[in-house]
Amino acid sequence: MDVKRFKEYISWLYYQYLLVTCSYVLEPWEQSIFNTVLLTVVAMVVYTAYVFIPIHIRLALEFFSSLCGGQHESTVAIMS
Repeated sequence: MDVKRFKEYISWLYYQYLLVTCSYVLEPWEQSIFNTVLLTVVAMVVYTAYVFIPIHIRLALEFFSSLCGGQHESTVAIMS
């Protein structure tokens, strides 16, 4: 893919973003505020998913393994 086509594709994607969010009717300073808020919200959602989803998956696996008769892991180390 050459650079010109890639540049046109990115421009088309940005135009689609403007159309979908209806931000093409905003003034430039309003667009920057809107984009900043949107980027902040997306970043917080991604961070929260990165931090909390593995914890919830682990807890769900422990719960379902205990329902199926799995062994519980001991939190106390066995000392000999």
